[in-house]
Amino acid sequence: MANKEVDTRGRSCPEPVIMTKQAIQEISEGEITVLINEEVAKENVSRMARNSGCSVEVEDSEDGYRLLITKR
Repeated sequence: MANKEVDTRGRSCPEPVIMTKQAIQEISEGEITVLINEEVAKENVSRMARNSGCSVEVEDSEDGYRLLITKR
């Protein structure tokens, strides 16, 4: 099971979506933590991950959001 972290803080859409999609495609299963500091990017990345068949948990962090994406 793979674990990855994608730091998209300071980047605007569509870059966080592209970076996260690439990380999802690189693993067969596992968890990806995505660090995001923009509301719109959080919504777009969450939607893309769910549409890709992954589960998504969103947590607030000091400097934005932490998304835990699980691919099975």
